[in-house]
Amino acid sequence: MHAYNRLPGSRHNSPSPPHSPLPRSPRLRSRVKPTGSGGGGGGRSGVGYPRTLSQRFALVLLSVLLRHQGIFLFAPLLYIAGMLIYMGTVSFDVVPIIMHRPAPGSVYRSPQLYRNLQEEMDADNSSAAISTIWKHSYKGSQWKPCIKKSSADLPKSNGYIFVDANGGLNQQRTSICNAVAVAGYLNATLVIPNFHFHSIWRDPSQFKDIYDEEYFINTLLNEVRVVNSIPENIMERFDFNMSNVYNFKVKAWSSIHYYSDEVLPKLLEENLIRISPFANRLSFDAPADVQRLRCLANYEALRFSSPILTLGETLVARMKERSANNDGKYVSVHLRYEEDMVAFSCCIYDGGEKEKLDMDAARDTGWKGKFTKPGRVISPEAIRLNGKCPLTPLEVGLMLRGMGFDKSTSIYLASGKIYDSDRNMQPLLEMFPLLQTKDMLASTEELGPFQDYSSRMAAIDYTVCLHSEVFVTTQGGNFPHFLLGHRRFLYGGHSRTIKPDKRKLALFFDNSSIGWRSFKRQMLSIRARSDLKGIELKRPNDSIYSFPCPDCMCHINKN
Repeated sequence: MHAYNRLPGSRHNSPSPPHSPLPRSPRLRSRVKPTGSGGGGGGRSGVGYPRTLSQRFALVLLSVLLRHQGIFLFAPLLYIAGMLIYMGTVSFDVVPIIMHRPAPGSVYRSPQLYRNLQEEMDADNSSAAISTIWKHSYKGSQWKPCIKKSSADLPKSNGYIFVDANGGLNQQRTSICNAVAVAGYLNATLVIPNFHFHSIWRDPSQFKDIYDEEYFINTLLNEVRVVNSIPENIMERFDFNMSNVYNFKVKAWSSIHYYSDEVLPKLLEENLIRISPFANRLSFDAPADVQRLRCLANYEALRFSSPILTLGETLVARMKERSANNDGKYVSVHLRYEEDMVAFSCCIYDGGEKEKLDMDAARDTGWKGKFTKPGRVISPEAIRLNGKCPLTPLEVGLMLRGMGFDKSTSIYLASGKIYDSDRNMQPLLEMFPLLQTKDMLASTEELGPFQDYSSRMAAIDYTVCLHSEVFVTTQGGNFPHFLLGHRRFLYGGHSRTIKPDKRKLALFFDNSSIGWRSFKRQMLSIRARSDLKGIELKRPNDSIYSFPCPDCMCHINKN
């Protein structure tokens, strides 16, 4: 019986392998003996036997191994024995060092970059950017404030709501606006919020010290009842002790429906309820009527008290005077490089051992044990790569010069006390000699009444930043969060704010070999991106305090 032939047209029934091709090398042709025709020759084909002694030895060894395969079981033992013999010949006095190369962007090298770019930077005679920076905001259409107000009388109140506004200036602002919205939704009377004293800000200021209380009450007159104190006949029921008043512990970002389902029944029963703490206790997304009350409270009802507003507007006027060469336009920068901010970030800069000791002491004072918990791993390199490190004054200067702002640009610096300020502020002042702070613009007598109150000082900074042509935010937080929205509300929906991608900046600042032209091109790209993102509509879960369009503003066409 013959095997099945898979190749049609063959004259043989049994498969046979194809002939091996003859070697083409002239060196080998002489060694090949021709085989007989028919494919079954008995002569040897291919290359001849090895002739050298080493080749013959290798062939014999290979044949022995193939015949006695059990010897392979001893191969690992032979390998280990060989390694031990070799290790015995190595001196361990010299241990090889494995060099770790940090990832690009993970190390603070901005001072080297500044030294490399300084000469070309100073020789750059490009025109100032401040007069041409915002292009996107003037195209086609615009937004304008359009918060509808009620003229109807309010129905009978369902009771009084008392809230504790905790945190710093702008966290308290969130509490105030959310309290207005909740009180209006529940048809309740809002008691002027109590400002909770915080161990970090250590500011005992109350509402009337920072905001114009009478203006606030009158602006909300037909929307929400607001009183500055609880009537005595109600407090008498609680022995004039607020700790006896029922206190709701509301979860963060609760829906407005939680207040109607859970808070309102208790309010109707008690006629007075307390919510403490109250920061971030209302979801960003809410019905249109609730959002309208938030808009009204934040953008119209909250006005700084007369002393703060007067000094703030005075400093704005002085900044415009010092910016006469740029038509009164100036740049404001919110810089977060205070000691506590640097310590909390756990980032490493160029301060050496002194910086390490200072930061360890600051962390121990402010957050005992938080950063030294067993098992907690902190990677300064990863933090920098993720864009979480506060920008230094030097980095802010490099970024702005790369964006086209020259030495003639007036800068207003909104900041607390800069860490190691004498050393860290020097390069920024070299790049922008017209830089000002509130301490430089105002006299000691003018700042005296506010000096020991962090929230009042922040309110002054807020006012000067609000009216600048350009606002630069270098770190997250409530201060830029509110300024973004407030500037959009004032400037046709455009924030006129530079908000850099700090992950990209970390890569650029770590590249000390980059040339000035390439660096400037990258900074101009970040600037253009900020212009493009200046006008943005609120999306679900966005804050109305940063994105007032379309809840607080109406779209109009310029044509």
